[in-house]
Amino acid sequence: GHITKDGSIAGPKVLEHMVDTVLQFEGDRNHVYRLLRSIKNRFGSTNELGIYEMQGSGLREVSNPSEILITTREEPVSGIAIAATMEGMRPMLVEIQALVSSAVYGTPQRSSTGFDLRRLAMLLAVLEKRCGFRLGAKDVFLNIAGGIKVEDPAIDLAVVCAVLSSSEDIPVSQKTAFAAEVGLSGEIRPVNRVDQRISEAEKLGFEQIFISKYNKKGLDLKSYKIEIKTVGKMEEVFRLLFG
Repeated sequence: GHITKDGSIAGPKVLEHMVDTVLQFEGDRNHVYRLLRSIKNRFGSTNELGIYEMQGSGLREVSNPSEILITTREEPVSGIAIAATMEGMRPMLVEIQALVSSAVYGTPQRSSTGFDLRRLAMLLAVLEKRCGFRLGAKDVFLNIAGGIKVEDPAIDLAVVCAVLSSSEDIPVSQKTAFAAEVGLSGEIRPVNRVDQRISEAEKLGFEQIFISKYNKKGLDLKSYKIEIKTVGKMEEVFRLLFG
């Protein structure tokens, strides 16, 4: 079959209607990891994701993707934040990388790999309008490490914190994770399955995680060893992280 530029199957939809499941195998020559996504599934969720690693003996499943998507560094680096996301039923931690620099070539550039560019523009506008950060004359580059694409809005807070970390040149602790959506008013919005996200961060040795204060309801904070920071506004996050 033939795949169009947007990733859909070319031609009439008859073939897709005839089968029960349509799987899409993604990857590029620059990464050893391959992603298997379900585009159509009559017997289960289409949000499931399988990650495989190409080895000498062939493809092998990556049982814990979080460990390969996060880089362990000897010293903290500015512009890095860790997001707790969900791919189907699987919690996963991903590394968000941001670079903010002065626009020396005229019009400021906005570039994003693995994250929706329009959503990045929206988050930058929230920082300008609600939080007073002047990024209009800055180049902003964003990347999700590992070559994966994430559409989960729960990584919003990690994206914003990575951008602020690079802009202020102040590293975020490598033992801190984020799981929250950012609204247009600058509020920190709740996300689904926050308990699974917290448990995954705790399992991987993180010491604290930022979530929305609206996620506290029904959540037993004392049952976790990880420190859970509940916040309601971007200003609170900035104050707790950067003073």
